[in-house]
Amino acid sequence: MKRWLAVYAAAFFAFLHLPLLTLAAFSFNSSRFTVWERFSLDWYRAAFRDPQIMGGVWNSVIIALWATAISTVIGTGCAYGLWKRGSRLLTGGLYLSLVTPEIVTGISLLALFQWMFRWLHWQLGLYTVVLAHVAFSIPFVVIVVSARLRTIGPTLEEAAMDLGANEWQAFRRVTLPSLMPGIIAAALLALTVSFDDYVITSMVAGVDSETLPMVIYAMARRGASPAINAISAMVTVGFGALILISERMRER
Repeated sequence: MKRWLAVYAAAFFAFLHLPLLTLAAFSFNSSRFTVWERFSLDWYRAAFRDPQIMGGVWNSVIIALWATAISTVIGTGCAYGLWKRGSRLLTGGLYLSLVTPEIVTGISLLALFQWMFRWLHWQLGLYTVVLAHVAFSIPFVVIVVSARLRTIGPTLEEAAMDLGANEWQAFRRVTLPSLMPGIIAAALLALTVSFDDYVITSMVAGVDSETLPMVIYAMARRGASPAINAISAMVTVGFGALILISERMRER
């Protein structure tokens, strides 16, 4: 039985990661085609020299950092509020936003922005993408921070208030430091989700707010360039490391 479980696990992980390993391997291939010629870093140089790719990377980083910062603050406050004053209705609404298809979320956000812009006379841009990313990142933050709060329990705050601290002091000096590993893990998860999103971003982005996933998709539609392999390999390695750090922080 143990042998079959090991074979099953190996096949499962091969199914998941073999395409990524293939992509990474051919990012070092000097040929434009899937025929190995020789080891080369030409496509990495081409990716860094491509202004469209670098512009997409810059937009993605700016959007992801802003969305992560805002959603982490709001999500942590929401998780703490639900922990102190539980509500099945609010919790159900939180999970509903997670299971809603991205295309539905993108269309609904686009409709909201268009309705608002009739009165405000604004246009789609980076800020609408940030707002959209904040909207779908908050539930991830709330879930991770809530899981951390359940491991802490209310006894530490109660003990701090018995010793003379008010509610704000108990939260700032006792609960918040204990929550910090969960908050960091939630922020890293929100950063990964924000940087990676394509569907919702493509619905609410303006002409000057094209992100890296949008650039990669457009390049793939025109005919895949091996520079896509290079930038995709770097993104996979970078965010794979962030996910591992996030899991390590969550388990602390």
